[in-house]
Amino acid sequence: MPPILSIQNISKSYGPVQALKGVSFDVPEGSVYGILGPNGSGKTTLLGIMLDVLLANEGSFSWFGGSSHAEARKQIGSLLETPNFYHYLSAYNNLEISAAIKQHGLADRERVLRQVGLLERKDSKFQSFSLGMKQRLAIGAALLGSPKVLVLDEPTNGLDPAGIAEIRELIRKLNKEGLTVIIASHLLDEVEKVCTHVAILKRGNLLLNGPVNEVLLSEDQIEIAAPDMNNLRITMQSMPGIKKITPAENKFQLLCEPGIDAIKVNEYCISKGIILSHLLIKKKSLESKFMELTN
Repeated sequence: MPPILSIQNISKSYGPVQALKGVSFDVPEGSVYGILGPNGSGKTTLLGIMLDVLLANEGSFSWFGGSSHAEARKQIGSLLETPNFYHYLSAYNNLEISAAIKQHGLADRERVLRQVGLLERKDSKFQSFSLGMKQRLAIGAALLGSPKVLVLDEPTNGLDPAGIAEIRELIRKLNKEGLTVIIASHLLDEVEKVCTHVAILKRGNLLLNGPVNEVLLSEDQIEIAAPDMNNLRITMQSMPGIKKITPAENKFQLLCEPGIDAIKVNEYCISKGIILSHLLIKKKSLESKFMELTN
């Protein structure tokens, strides 16, 4: 199955500042694809380019296997900025204005309100909505016209925990209904809980991309100690599969290749005449992995 979006070697500069540097990746159809990175990493610039709001200096992108950009845009709903709704108008009337601006989707209002869980509040004024409800209405406006793809820039920004939970659950629901969703976020937690795939950006560079459970795989560390720490260090340097040995408070932390576990480390030490006084598996958090990648 061809990707729903293919990005090839995209670069973008603002004067001397290079916002994107040769970024390439594919977005599979039916995925929730997270573009993850700290502020200033180029996420919003990349969204602007793929939505024809900005022009790239180099590179290209294609939607739906090569549709013209004008045709592709009809199948894409997007929310890049805080939406401008009229506070004194109802949700239903605000969507009427959104549909008029888009020149399609007027008959879709009840459908999208049902999709985002606001049909019972369709006659309520926008000013009476919680922050989470306001954001759900904004996503509803992006869904007018039944797009195949939904593009969201920091969809939970500024929301309280309840609002964040609402939006995350809505994204999961929309994806189950068949939408491909592309999200830009600086929040690892958001990507880990919602996305199926991720591309990690740092200062315009693509660091990693692929399925979330592969890209953000946390690596366990094995912590060891022995009475003769110098002999232990020399011994471990000769063990196959040990990627890194880090001293830490009278112990060594071992970063190992896949397949090397605590049992194999212990057996190797015993075979070399070393009895370990300390052996512990330290779980490495996803947050640590992300911080290592982006700092």
